[in-house]
Amino acid sequence: MSVGNNRGVALIITLTAVTIIIAVALELNRQMRSAVTSAAIAKNNMSLVHMVDSGIEIGKAILAKDRTENLSVSVQDDWANAEIIEEYLVQLPFENGRITIEISDERGRLQLNALVKFPEGRDFNPVQHDLWRRFFALILSGAELDDQDLFPESENITPDMIINPVKDWLDSGDDDAITGLTGAEDDYYQGLDPSYSIRNGPFKHIKELMRVKNISSEMFYRFDIDNYVTIYGMTPGAEDRHRFTYDGKININTAEMPVIAALLPEGYEFLAEEIVAFREETANGEYIHDLTGPTWYKSVPGAEEIQIDPNAITTMSDLFRIVCRAEGNGMALGATVIVLREKDEETGKWHSRALSWRYQDI
Repeated sequence: MSVGNNRGVALIITLTAVTIIIAVALELNRQMRSAVTSAAIAKNNMSLVHMVDSGIEIGKAILAKDRTENLSVSVQDDWANAEIIEEYLVQLPFENGRITIEISDERGRLQLNALVKFPEGRDFNPVQHDLWRRFFALILSGAELDDQDLFPESENITPDMIINPVKDWLDSGDDDAITGLTGAEDDYYQGLDPSYSIRNGPFKHIKELMRVKNISSEMFYRFDIDNYVTIYGMTPGAEDRHRFTYDGKININTAEMPVIAALLPEGYEFLAEEIVAFREETANGEYIHDLTGPTWYKSVPGAEEIQIDPNAITTMSDLFRIVCRAEGNGMALGATVIVLREKDEETGKWHSRALSWRYQDI
């Protein structure tokens, strides 16, 4: 082999080696940058978690403090005042981010599991049955009934077509007898693809509603069901804590307009807007109406003669939903926490205990 050929081979080997070295260097650089980026993201995410946790703790403290100051629970309380909450939040300055908190009364929502009488868990709760009929009648009145995304199995859906399957999902010991003509027991769900079993007991999560016949995900989200309905509200038995019940009472002081409208007698739904406005009416920066008694709604012009079933309403609550959102370094994280206010038997002090805690990207 000539000297020229040797030089050519050496050059090719050198170029190949340089190419491999460059490729390795670039890959190492990419991996290092990826590791640095991942570390930064993990650090930012951990910071957001701490921010959210701090916000939730502030919310819990506000609720505990409120319990020692008010005889009833209403939208007039500090926990419902965005400006007062902000005053608490500014005491927790974050260098590269901010948090927001929203607190709502879980008792201001319809109790899904109260539709059936527990602990027997077999028959309708009559008061709740009427309430749910009015609620869904109002919801459906504003819907396009031929929308197949909302109502995939029917063009003429009625409140009972939603309520009956919900009751069958809840009830137990009924020998698989469907409710009415529109209910659905386990054989219906076993015939689906994919198949699954009916609960035959209380709902464990509000999104479980989307597994029930005639309740599509489109309906769930379009009607904002999560904002008006809750799975919480269980009351353990005084003698046997396993014999629980759901009283289904709604806090008239905090319920939103669609729920208030469902509480009102048929034909008086239009008063819901007036009732909500009455609760929040102020003069010189002060609320002017007393909401401690459950019949204050009769003071609303036009509502003097109406009667809301006293078994359906209350003015008290120790069950709340705290939603905290944290933002920082171009990232965001949120959490929804259900808390129960409890009194410590030894110290006599009130505190808020988390019943569920769910993070979500926002």
